[in-house]
Amino acid sequence: MTTACYRRIVLKLSGEALSGKNGFGIEPKVIQSIANQVKEVAELGVEIAIVVGGGNIWRGKIGSEMGMDRATADYMGMLATIMNALALQDGLENIGIPTRVQTSIEMRQVAEPYIRRKAIRHLEKKRVVIFAAGTGNPFFSTDTTAALRAAEIEAEVILMAKNNVDGVYTEDPKLNKNATKYEQLSYMEMLNEGLGVMDSTASTLCMDNDIPLVVFSIMEEGNIKRVVQGEVIGTTIRGK
Repeated sequence: MTTACYRRIVLKLSGEALSGKNGFGIEPKVIQSIANQVKEVAELGVEIAIVVGGGNIWRGKIGSEMGMDRATADYMGMLATIMNALALQDGLENIGIPTRVQTSIEMRQVAEPYIRRKAIRHLEKKRVVIFAAGTGNPFFSTDTTAALRAAEIEAEVILMAKNNVDGVYTEDPKLNKNATKYEQLSYMEMLNEGLGVMDSTASTLCMDNDIPLVVFSIMEEGNIKRVVQGEVIGTTIRGK
């Protein structure tokens, strides 16, 4: 296949995906790999927005469990996502992909503030847009950010790239080798079975706005392009 099935996508990257096998920090080789995969998709004419997490640097939940004020811990997590976004922007622009970072918390010296219409204009000009700092509010995950931004920019799908699993399973495949992978699921089934793909707020946003979700592994080179071209890999979640 040489054509894409989608015109505009949101790619959701966990912070851990950027750390590779290290489990912490930013791994330059992983950034380069992701950038190359995004370039492959951009060359198909697809408009690409990216939402990146910050779990490779800091997790608000962990800070809260340590006794830190939850809002403060979450704001620290938002700053971690900005570090990841800037690293990814640098990786993309080094291979010739024009990229803009937009943050929900203003820091104009390093990135643009999030403005919906400006983000859409960047996408129309075939620039990759990276949404950082979550929603700008504590107590909301970057999964919720991905669902919210996808609805706002009218993306046709959310691609949830994982670094430790290649889809959604009945149980954790690392703990149970007999766990079965789903090819198709509805959001309601996912919620009712407590599969933990994304939090309930994000799932409800996707379900209410009829945004399909594809969960797949980013560790295999070319997987983002395969999904965009309609190849059936991972797990697709849609509807009720």
